[in-house]
Amino acid sequence: MDLKKIARLIIDKTIQDILPENLVKNKLKELKINQEVYVLSIGKAAWRMAKAASEVLKVKKGIVITKYGHSMGNIDNFEIFEAGHPIPDENSLKATKHVIENFGNLNKDDHLIFLVSGGGSALFELPEEGITLEEIQDITSQLLKSGADIVEINTIRKRLSMVKGGKFANIVYPAKITALVLSDVLGDRLESIASGPAYPDITTNDEALKIVEKYNLKVSEKILNALKKETPKEINNAVHYVIGSVENACKTLEKYAKNEGFNTYILTTQLNCEAKEAGRFIASIAKSINQTTFEVPACIIFGGETVVKVIGQGKGGRNQELAFSAALEIEGMKNVVIASVGSDGTDGPTDAAGGIVDGETTFKIKNLGKNPHEFLKNNDTYNGLLLAGDLLKTGPTGTNVNDFGFLLIGG
Repeated sequence: MDLKKIARLIIDKTIQDILPENLVKNKLKELKINQEVYVLSIGKAAWRMAKAASEVLKVKKGIVITKYGHSMGNIDNFEIFEAGHPIPDENSLKATKHVIENFGNLNKDDHLIFLVSGGGSALFELPEEGITLEEIQDITSQLLKSGADIVEINTIRKRLSMVKGGKFANIVYPAKITALVLSDVLGDRLESIASGPAYPDITTNDEALKIVEKYNLKVSEKILNALKKETPKEINNAVHYVIGSVENACKTLEKYAKNEGFNTYILTTQLNCEAKEAGRFIASIAKSINQTTFEVPACIIFGGETVVKVIGQGKGGRNQELAFSAALEIEGMKNVVIASVGSDGTDGPTDAAGGIVDGETTFKIKNLGKNPHEFLKNNDTYNGLLLAGDLLKTGPTGTNVNDFGFLLIGG
């Protein structure tokens, strides 16, 4: 039984099943929208979501804003923009300005279909007056390196943006907005997914200021003043539907693992801690399998979104760090594989989706004269996994529903 090959098979089938096309089409058919509509699609899954909508709806005008490399060609009646992620760039601002110019003067009889997926916070951005793109880039970078979670990051970003935290819904008012959302946030918190452009914000300015203090962020007086301003707490022209989430991914993965003959267990869909700690925890299950109630062959599934506290100068992402940390713990073990996957296909600022490791991973690195512990210490897990041949590369998948992973233990 080649567990690594089976792991890759399960991953590929799971991703194929959670692509957004069918989710979008099924929901739109259920809603029975017959009038001509406007469409805005933002996020890393934006192109696929827009393409699906174009095949179901009568689209008067549509705009897509997605990450570089995530567009797959032209879509009739749509303009397509690519921009920076996870840090916004000039193209983020250019595309967002274009959205406001085109959809900022809709009337009460108009209907905007808003397709939202993870990554929208960076891609759909226009700073509040007096705040520069460079300032937003700087604070976003500080937050990402500090280990802040996505809810904390978006609590800050909403207050620095003209379109986040419900503000976009006010720009479009009085037009009706129907939002279909692929969730990449634990608990499917609509106010946090893509920073909730059309959803009332439940976070407060006090919370935002406490986040600055918690992570000792270096910010200007202008930023502090912006963080003290409240966001919209009531939105009357938008309705939201979550059409996909990490729970869907974990249940789909469970189905394919069962098909391969594994006893399956969904451990959690709310994993939320430092990536290297999560890796050690998953590895600890493998090491103590004889003392648990899990029956082998076993597939123990987890989903969520970990964080990385960057203290080194290396290259990697949270899924690579989780997998690499686990590999250090399972060194020498037989019949054990651990995989961690970014569902969008891009883990951190890399071209990898994550890693698939086993008991041989660290030996392969040592045999090349390197110390595997140094890669983790320097947050350089991409290059560590590259040396071992254990990087997981899928290319951009077209979906984004948090991260998922699993531990395989052979019989």
